Amino acid sequence: MAEDKSAKEDIKTEDVAVTEEATVAEQENFAKAGKRSKKHVEEVKAEAERQERKASAAQEGEKKVGPKPVTRSRLERRSKGYRKVSEKVEKNKAYSLEDAVKLAIETSPVKFDATLEMHFRLGVDPRQADQNIRATVTLPAGTGKNVRVAVFAPLDACKLAKAAGADIAEDEEFLAKLDKEQLDFDVLISMPQYMPKLGKYARLLGPKGLMPNPKAGTVTTDIEKAVKEAKAGKIEYRVDKQAIVHVGLGKLSFGADKLMENIQAFTDSLKAQKPASIKGQYVKSVYISTTMGPSILVENNFN
Repeated sequence: MAEDKSAKEDIKTEDVAVTEEATVAEQENFAKAGKRSKKHVEEVKAEAERQERKASAAQEGEKKVGPKPVTRSRLERRSKGYRKVSEKVEKNKAYSLEDAVKLAIETSPVKFDATLEMHFRLGVDPRQADQNIRATVTLPAGTGKNVRVAVFAPLDACKLAKAAGADIAEDEEFLAKLDKEQLDFDVLISMPQYMPKLGKYARLLGPKGLMPNPKAGTVTTDIEKAVKEAKAGKIEYRVDKQAIVHVGLGKLSFGADKLMENIQAFTDSLKAQKPASIKGQYVKSVYISTTMGPSILVENNFN
């Protein structure tokens, strides 16, 4: 029994030795790098297996492809309400301003009090300093929005601002709110000597259009007047990179007459901003629409 056990142990030892010798021999056959390296051989083997699986899958049958998706037009992707009211607008027809306003009111597809919008494509080059249109205008009937006005000024000016209707009028306390990024206002008015203090918040206020600007009338010493104008419906407009001016001119609940008053005030202001260097047509095209409503082409009588 002892002899048999000893013989078995000798056989196991010999097997282990043979296995180790084979492993060493196999490792010696591989180079450290290149096409004869062990890593390269494994990659070639894996790629061959992948190609074999791919070929077998192709033999089983081609992958079923569904029907080609149908591309719908922009109008077809709109809501049913929009498609219904858009039928009232004749394509490529230029309406008179009065008819366009009435049609815009009729074709508003929303249930809330929508805003009347106008879009003017100008023949200016916004890259030129003298053609970069930017101005303000006070709408006679207002904007229909509750404008929240904030004032950053000395304490004596803050008292006048509060009396004029400002929602926020503070001195150093206002900066603490900006540190917390509390922007609970629509218009910010400041005095010239306080502008350096707002410099560090330019990245916060600038992208939102809240940074005070002398051209917009929000940097002034007459704080009381600026607050009253902002509350009364003073708006700022400017041309974008595509030479288009987008502006909201009141709510549909105003009625056609009041909306026409606002439009007249705005167009007078826009005409007054015509640069002297413009040789061709100043206003190229005009469209009118409501919030989420169809666009209506307006006769171009604005030059």
